[in-house]
Amino acid sequence: MKTDKIMLACGGGGEEMNELINDVIFKIFDNEILRRGDDSAVLDFAEFLPNFKNLAFSTDSFVVSPLIFEGGDIGKLAVCGTINDLAMVGARALYLSCALIIEEGFSLSKLKKILESMKNTAEDAGVKIICGDTKVVPKGACDGLFINTSGIALTKHKARLSRLKAGAKILLSGDIGAHGATLMASRHNMQSKLKSDCKCLHNIVFELLDAKIDVLCMRDATRGGLSAVLNEWVNASNKSIKIYESKIAVSDEVMGICELLGFEAYELANEGTFILALDEKDESKALEILKKHNQHAACIGQILNENPVLKNKACVILENAYGASRFLQAPKGELLPRIC
Repeated sequence: MKTDKIMLACGGGGEEMNELINDVIFKIFDNEILRRGDDSAVLDFAEFLPNFKNLAFSTDSFVVSPLIFEGGDIGKLAVCGTINDLAMVGARALYLSCALIIEEGFSLSKLKKILESMKNTAEDAGVKIICGDTKVVPKGACDGLFINTSGIALTKHKARLSRLKAGAKILLSGDIGAHGATLMASRHNMQSKLKSDCKCLHNIVFELLDAKIDVLCMRDATRGGLSAVLNEWVNASNKSIKIYESKIAVSDEVMGICELLGFEAYELANEGTFILALDEKDESKALEILKKHNQHAACIGQILNENPVLKNKACVILENAYGASRFLQAPKGELLPRIC
């Protein structure tokens, strides 16, 4: 393209749009399926079918601010986010779509950097970006760049909300709050050594599953963090969950940001940390695998047989190191906006 700025004409369906798509987007994402140039990607799953039973599909939109941050950017986040959502049901992502909403005047060189990040993250995960869409909106209609990614995966495991049961142990794959704290520090121009935990989780998940660990349910703790996931599980199972505060790893840097800005670490977004529920018999084996990837992985609690505090209402009970307990409630109101 002749300019480093995205023009409205780049979304108009003419020569400028074709240059953006063919000379920039397709050139970066290049693969044999995109090269066909069809209106839809036609996929052949035959080679995978003997080992998998079900098709999994997920979609997500990303509006993070700032677009580039310590540990990642909106492109890496978009690829990791959809791959991780699929991994949470025991599915290995194979193909992604990428839809871009670009603001008029956005830097083309910045766009290329973000697309390169998407390409590299997808390639590292063994995933192809095979179709998409591009729209350009007038200046002020969006904050630079929004991305939607959808993913198709095949699965042979059933990690589902419906499988949660009393007695199940709750494991956390690592320390929490790094992504949300990193973005807060960036927005407030605070000097920090923090960086986002943004990464793909499918290899860790499949290491657990290949070890014959029967994971009942998994969730990546993104918006709303640990608090949101645990309260979602309470509502789904109608069983209370007891969590031990001393088992939950929060870095000093994250705690410092929370204290300065008045946030709760348990409500901060994570992009490379997940929560899983499994039978007690699988706890030690699962922890051994998780700790290979993050030394802070831990069993943080369990699903209770009864609701000991409110007999007719399930809740999340957080017990501190001194044995005192409080409710860990679901996040309410406007949390940190534009987090993912």
